[in-house]
Amino acid sequence: MPRSTLLTVALRRQLILNGHKSRSQPGFDPIPVVKLFTPDASATWLLTELNPDNPDLAFGLCDLGLGSPELGYVSLSEIASIRGRLGLPVERDRFFAPTEPLSVHLQHTWEKGRPSTC
Repeated sequence: MPRSTLLTVALRRQLILNGHKSRSQPGFDPIPVVKLFTPDASATWLLTELNPDNPDLAFGLCDLGLGSPELGYVSLSEIASIRGRLGLPVERDRFFAPTEPLSVHLQHTWEKGRPSTC
């Protein structure tokens, strides 16, 4: 799946804006912008920003479904190349409408062992 199908222009713009804010505002705690997931596996990514210098590099809460979700950076092109057990590509949750910052999602993850939006 081409990377462009994972993110709309508007989502990409917001993720890059958050990347700039993250650099300039210490303690910046954004609301996740996009949720990506494998429809035939257990992986989920809640992304908050793109690196303005390398927009293939995203930051967020990454859960590969192995019981160890973590904050970190991930390559969008690598996510786009992932296929689940049935060979289905990663999808964007088009109905994802978070209202809480990433820190709250992380807290829920630690409490439950998975992202609270799954």
